Amino acid sequence: MSSEKTAFRDGVLTLAGIALLLALMRQSSAIVVPFLLSLFIAIIAATPFGWLKKRGLSTVASVFIVVIAIAVSITLFAILLGNTATQFEAAMPLYQARLDELTATVTTWAATKGIRLDDAGIFNSLDPAAVMNFGNNLVAGIGGALSNYFLVLFTVMFMLFEAAGFPRKLASIQGHDSESTLLRLAEVVESINRYVVAKAIVSLATGLLIWLALELIGLDFAPLWGFMAFLLNFVPNIGSLIAAVPAVLLAILQLEPAMVLVVIGVYILINTVVGSIIEPTIMGQRVGLSTLAVFLSLVFWGWMFGAVGMLLSVPLSMVIKFAAQANPQTQWIAVLLAPAQTQTDS
Repeated sequence: MSSEKTAFRDGVLTLAGIALLLALMRQSSAIVVPFLLSLFIAIIAATPFGWLKKRGLSTVASVFIVVIAIAVSITLFAILLGNTATQFEAAMPLYQARLDELTATVTTWAATKGIRLDDAGIFNSLDPAAVMNFGNNLVAGIGGALSNYFLVLFTVMFMLFEAAGFPRKLASIQGHDSESTLLRLAEVVESINRYVVAKAIVSLATGLLIWLALELIGLDFAPLWGFMAFLLNFVPNIGSLIAAVPAVLLAILQLEPAMVLVVIGVYILINTVVGSIIEPTIMGQRVGLSTLAVFLSLVFWGWMFGAVGMLLSVPLSMVIKFAAQANPQTQWIAVLLAPAQTQTDS
C-alpha cells in the first residue's frame, strides 16, 4: 500500500514539475523562442555541414560556409518582406478600387434577388490592408525571432561547433552507461534530423512550385506566397491551408473569377501531389506520432511559443516521445503519443 502511495506521490510530483517547467518556458519565451529557432536551423544545417566535412573541409571552414549561407538566406527573407510591403503600399489604390467595384457589383446583383447586403460588413475580409496584414501576421512570430539576427546566427554556429564533440562529452559524464545513452541519443537526433531535412525538401518543392505557378498566372507578390507556402508547410495539418488564404483573397481582388478558381486549383493540385506522392517517398518512415497527437501538439506548442511553436510542434513532440519512452515510469506518455499500431519498445 505504501509503495502505491509512493508511486502516486512521485507521479504527482513529476506532473507538477513538468507544469512548472512549461510555465517557466512560456514566461521566458523571449529567450526560448530564438533558441528553439536556432536549434531548428542547426538541425537543417547539420546535413550540409556533414557533407562539407566529408569532402575534406575542416570544421571551421564547414561552419563558416554554412553560417554564411544561413546569413544570406535570412537577409534575402528580410529583403523580400521589405520589398513586398513597399510594392503593396504602391498598389493599394488599385486594390481598393477593385474592392469598391466588386462590392457594387455583388450588392447590385443581390438587390435584384431581393437580398440586402451590408456593404461595409460583407467585404471586410477582402479589405486589401487586411489581406496583407493576414500574411504579415503569419510570419511575424518567426520574423520577430529572427530579429535577434546575430543571436540566432551565433547560436547556430556554436551548436554546429559543439555537435562534433558532444558525444565525447556525454561519454565522459555517463561513464560505463554511456554506450546505451549514446545509442538512444543518436536515435533521437537521427529521427528528428531525418524528419526536419525531409520536410525542408518537401516544403522547398512546394514553395517553388507555388511561386512559379502564381508567377505564370500573374498574381502579385508570387515570391511572397511561395515563401509562405514553404514556411507554413512545416506546420502539420493546417499549414498548407493557411498559406493559401491570403493568396486566394488577393486573387479575388486582382484577377477575374475564372483565374481565382485557377489559383485555388493550383494550391489544391500542388499540395495533393506533393503531400500524397512526393512527401511519403522522401519521408519514408513515419514520425511515430498519432494524427491526434500531431494536431494537439500543434495547438499546444502554438499556444506556448506562437508561430515558432507551430513550426516546431512535431520535432518537439518527437523529443518528448523519445524521452518518455526511455523511462519505464513515463512510457505511458509515449504510448499515448504513438499511433495505435506502433509498439513503443520497437
